[in-house]
Amino acid sequence: MSMLNALAEAIGPRSCLTTPEEMAAYAVDWRGTSRAMPLAVLKPGTVAEVSAAMRLASEAGIPVVPAGGRTGLAGAAVARPGGPPSLVLSLERLNRIRDVDARDFSLVAEAGCVIQQVQQAALAVDRLFPIAWGAQGTAQVGGMLGTNAGGIRTIRWGNARELVLGLEIVLADGRVLNDLRRVRKDNSGYALRHLFIGAEGTLGVITAAALRLVPPMRAVETAFLAVPSPDAALSLLGRMQGAGAELIAFELMNRLCLEMVARHGPQLRLPLPLESPWYVMVELAAPHPAVPVRAMLETALEAALESGECTDAVPAESEAQRLAFWRIREDFPEFGRMDGPSIPTDTAVPVSAVPEFLARTEAALAERWPEGRMFAIGHAGDGNIHVSLKAPPGMTHADWVARAAGADMLVNEIATSLGGSFSAEHGIGTSKLHAMQALKDPLALELMRRIKATLDPQGIMNPGKVLPSN
Repeated sequence: MSMLNALAEAIGPRSCLTTPEEMAAYAVDWRGTSRAMPLAVLKPGTVAEVSAAMRLASEAGIPVVPAGGRTGLAGAAVARPGGPPSLVLSLERLNRIRDVDARDFSLVAEAGCVIQQVQQAALAVDRLFPIAWGAQGTAQVGGMLGTNAGGIRTIRWGNARELVLGLEIVLADGRVLNDLRRVRKDNSGYALRHLFIGAEGTLGVITAAALRLVPPMRAVETAFLAVPSPDAALSLLGRMQGAGAELIAFELMNRLCLEMVARHGPQLRLPLPLESPWYVMVELAAPHPAVPVRAMLETALEAALESGECTDAVPAESEAQRLAFWRIREDFPEFGRMDGPSIPTDTAVPVSAVPEFLARTEAALAERWPEGRMFAIGHAGDGNIHVSLKAPPGMTHADWVARAAGADMLVNEIATSLGGSFSAEHGIGTSKLHAMQALKDPLALELMRRIKATLDPQGIMNPGKVLPSN
């Protein structure tokens, strides 16, 4: 019996896709820059089927690429272009909420659950799963954890890692590690779950997670502000953190970003005139509806206007307007794709270094590529700024990639020189292997390779991702 026949028998023939037409959607990443047709696409519906698939793949020595909602931006969830024939293991059918415990402030979700599904399950018992970003209607739990995703609320609740209590993982040889305990304190040795969070499927297949919930935010106020500079935005950040309510989002963007939104999203009404070089979105919240969050926001804004930290401010006057503000931020990646070729980056620096990072980056990019346009948008409250260098109008993607070669490394080097990271929330995949090779501590890479060799001695788990070749 061939391996594909054995896989079809183990997980069901309808769950083993082999034709190019069936596999096309699983052969390309969200950006469209990484393409490779897999040997087959497997869609197991139970943990036992995942285990059987991994055991068969291990016995045959065939590489396996775990895939979730495929909204990642670094090419981790597709087979490696030019690599060996690989199986794509889609977790989309493992999509049950196994348990919700309101008293314990936790739930257990399978890896194929869409993030929005988890959020809704939490709200149904008057709890909040606080991770949020634009792709939450498509992204899945397994992908979120595989990349240790962040998003707009990292400033308050941290990245995905901070919200995980336990994991269920199928190892490369098919064995199942059940570590789904929801206890808050456990000092019984190594916290193994943290090895798999952020590993992008290179060490094992996450099949379920016990996730931490928090009280829902019953009073939420959002404002859109014009600020004169990143330095002023940082002063504003400190003021908002002391406003009295919980600061749950603080987004910074330059004027070019909003000009692009105006070009491609005419249905979105910009809250302020495009007269300022920088803009901020701020959101304050409280778990009790009686907390005067609006008054706290207005008091802080009045002081910020008086001090010059901001030059104009528009608080949302309704829930519909608040959501419209967020559409501007959340639809930005799609508008970016529509606006033409760019060299993207995903860096983080200490929050205090954000102004220096942006100033140095803007100057360096302008000197090397004066025809390019620097877009800067991101979660300034946690230091994660996405800088992209856009091509001049009319230039093709291939021509701009060739012309602006090295722009991403220039940005990465500035970030790391300030004590930051070249990958803040999108992961490494294949797109940042060159940065890992050049900028990661060699000893850290050595230790990562030892861990990989221990958990995946055959090297079949998502090969060619995260770790550069020796």
